Amino acid sequence: MMEEKDALKGQDAVEENPQEQDNVVQMQEESMDNLPSMAELLDAEEYKVDLPQRGEIRTGMIASVSPSQILVSIGAKSEGIIAGRALDDISPEKRATFEAGQEVEVYILSPEDKHGNVVLSYTRAVEMKAWELVDKMLKEETVYEGKVSGFNKGGLLVDVEGLRGFVPASQVSAVRRSMAVGATPEQRWGKMQGEAIAVRIIEVDRERRRLILSERAASNESRQSIKERVIEDLEVGASYTGRVTSLANFGAFVNINGADGLVHLSEISWERVKHPSEVLEVGQEVDVRVISIDEEKKRIGLSIRQLQDDPWKSRIEKFQVGQLIEGKITRLTKFGAFAQLEGDIEGLIHVSEISDQRVEHPKEELKEGDIVNLRIIRIEPERRRIGLSMRKVDSAAYVDKDMKALANALEEISDEN
Repeated sequence: MMEEKDALKGQDAVEENPQEQDNVVQMQEESMDNLPSMAELLDAEEYKVDLPQRGEIRTGMIASVSPSQILVSIGAKSEGIIAGRALDDISPEKRATFEAGQEVEVYILSPEDKHGNVVLSYTRAVEMKAWELVDKMLKEETVYEGKVSGFNKGGLLVDVEGLRGFVPASQVSAVRRSMAVGATPEQRWGKMQGEAIAVRIIEVDRERRRLILSERAASNESRQSIKERVIEDLEVGASYTGRVTSLANFGAFVNINGADGLVHLSEISWERVKHPSEVLEVGQEVDVRVISIDEEKKRIGLSIRQLQDDPWKSRIEKFQVGQLIEGKITRLTKFGAFAQLEGDIEGLIHVSEISDQRVEHPKEELKEGDIVNLRIIRIEPERRRIGLSMRKVDSAAYVDKDMKALANALEEISDEN
């Protein structure tokens, strides 16, 4: 009670003494001056709010994923939301990879909607980053290795980091243009879809969403790097689908996964081929087997015939060692004579098998077109070779075999009658 009275007396004293009143006011003002300003409070870390801006790209963390929306924490006063059209723009395959706690880059569509949420887009962020990247690739003349994703009447389409790039026909390589044959775009370009391609960016217009590419401008070094990469992935003995890019007297070049390999003339067909154009044409799609890889010289050896059944093996099933047969002399060489048997099967009569007498050259005993009796003395299916002999036609070593063969032939004749 006494304290209350003392306080009242003090207050009365201040009111009665103006000087004391001024001192109190001054003390209050000095106390207010020491308090932080509103700007200082907003700048203070505990009060600071990093407000998102429209058009900004931010890295956030996925808070939750549901069929109707994806919530992303971007450090704002509330979580951002990907929903509606922005959600539909994300492919189902990509959406399936999202999970809580995952970092993603997002584009700010709106700092705040009517519900107070920050509206975000994932695909716009990806697209913006892609445009920045292709701008950089244009300045640095970077070569991009991709795949043909589509076509139109004017040329090829190639996806570059999610952006659709266009390769005009005039910027397609000469080899690929040589394969673009046909009256319709489908006929000219359709068969190239999915093929590997190296391109350089020659024009970027973000506003018009225009991205022009050139295969012709891609450097030789890039093609070499593609071949090195392809060689690393190839496996000897494995089969691949490729496309014929050019023909030469010695064979055909076939492109597999972006690199050319050689199918030697002898590996094109089991049948005798004088020139690849007899069975192949540029642009034709073929299955090939890798038979050799020279990593040092960057050469790929391919075969078409090894993926086909060898008709020779089925044709010689009727023949056996020791059998007597008639043949027609087709060629004479220093080491022997070739004789055509049934069909187009040829065998070799070595010079030592022509006569019991010494023969220096087959022409001493034979000439092309002669019909002679021969005995099969060797069959090598893997090497596609048949060894023949003239001097063993009357050999005593084969008397029993000849008698059995004669008996079988007579029996067949008797059965027919």
